[in-house]
Amino acid sequence: MIELLPVVVVFVVLLLSGLRIAQEYQRGVLFRLGRYRGLRGPGPFWILPLGLERAVIIDIRTRTVSAEQQETITRDSVTIRVNAVLWYRVVDAAKSVIAVSASGDAVYQLALTGLRNIIGQHDLDEVLQERDKINALLRSSIAESTAQWGIEVERFEMKDVELPEAMQQVMAMQAEAIREKRARIIKAEAELEASEKLSAAAAQMAGNPAALELRRMQMIAEVGAENNSTTVLMIPSDFVALSKTMSEYLHGLTQKQSGAKS
Repeated sequence: MIELLPVVVVFVVLLLSGLRIAQEYQRGVLFRLGRYRGLRGPGPFWILPLGLERAVIIDIRTRTVSAEQQETITRDSVTIRVNAVLWYRVVDAAKSVIAVSASGDAVYQLALTGLRNIIGQHDLDEVLQERDKINALLRSSIAESTAQWGIEVERFEMKDVELPEAMQQVMAMQAEAIREKRARIIKAEAELEASEKLSAAAAQMAGNPAALELRRMQMIAEVGAENNSTTVLMIPSDFVALSKTMSEYLHGLTQKQSGAKS
């Protein structure tokens, strides 16, 4: 029995050396004598010791990769710097090991290339204003290639677009000109609407002189509301002519009475 103890110890050591444990978010890609034999996990699993089997543990959680700042040229020849963020996960652990070497690095380099290509196919205004469209194109540009590696690209989006200082000044001037244009258009539309209203009011008052006089009196009351204001009474021209005629009549009548007394 004592003679068998070393054998038992060696057997137990070999047995334990083949024990592997995969976490819930991991999968083991099993190779036996260099050939793919399937997936193992999550949980404990056993492989043949002495190098007969080998398990490559793959993390299947979503990974977030921040793409380094890329200096690229848009279709309208404007040099910009773009930062982007990539989210991807392994959906086929076997392909991610067998079909590509260093799948993480491969996806990262593919994302950088796709970012430069998509930006180069669009004008600066499209890059700045149509973010959703550009992001969709970025994702689709690499999704087909990564699918062959057992990797799914969940999102690929631009995080920041840095413009040259000279271009920022030009865009600020353009924005100011657009705001000034809108302000002038609004002011012109207000003047047009006011003129139409005034024309309608004048036409209505012309047909009713009493309304004109009431409006005149209202204006006098509004002006007189201020204590430091000077009120100017506007007398109709026909009233002035009538007053002049009455004055001439009274003057003539006075002269006749004076001649009769003498």
